Amino acid sequence: MSLYTPGHFEGRDRAAALRLIAAHPFATLVTTVAGDEPQITHLPLLQQGDALHGHMARANPHWQAFAHGRTVAIFHGPHAYVSPRWYETPAQHVPTWNYAVVHVAGRPQLVEGMAALDSLRALSAHFDPDFDADPQRVERLAAAIVAFRLPLERLDAKFKMNQNRTAADRAGVIAALAAQPAAADRAVAEWMRTHE
Repeated sequence: MSLYTPGHFEGRDRAAALRLIAAHPFATLVTTVAGDEPQITHLPLLQQGDALHGHMARANPHWQAFAHGRTVAIFHGPHAYVSPRWYETPAQHVPTWNYAVVHVAGRPQLVEGMAALDSLRALSAHFDPDFDADPQRVERLAAAIVAFRLPLERLDAKFKMNQNRTAADRAGVIAALAAQPAAADRAVAEWMRTHE
């Protein structure tokens, strides 16, 4: 699965891509098997070392396709509409969308036993460190999930943030987005400021 990425939008900074994953861990997991409809699941994934870790309901047939197809996890970072009115010469431009996205491709590996429980606990501790679940209850509930790790075999990042525009146009977009009421718009302005 490939990500269309013109050269000026290619995210070559692996550390920035991993920071995006950490900041936006809710992913779209897609597995394709030749001749079948793609399996798609939305779930949080945490990077630990050289892999992403997560789990899904055992009743979800998606995990059964892992061994037979190709899998990619898609992480969406900040994104926002960009008006041509924000450029120096608006009539010469069209509306567009600025965004940051990371794709991680690999072959998921099922994780069982204590490793699955550790993965489940790590996810819970990451999002709710003060939650103290009863260990016996967690073990019972773990039977209803399938834990897995997705090795970081390939990581593609696309940071489409007006890099193909003049400094003046970029400054106009940053100022306009920073003044918008939506937090998502301001997040794009901040990304543009910090990733010049």
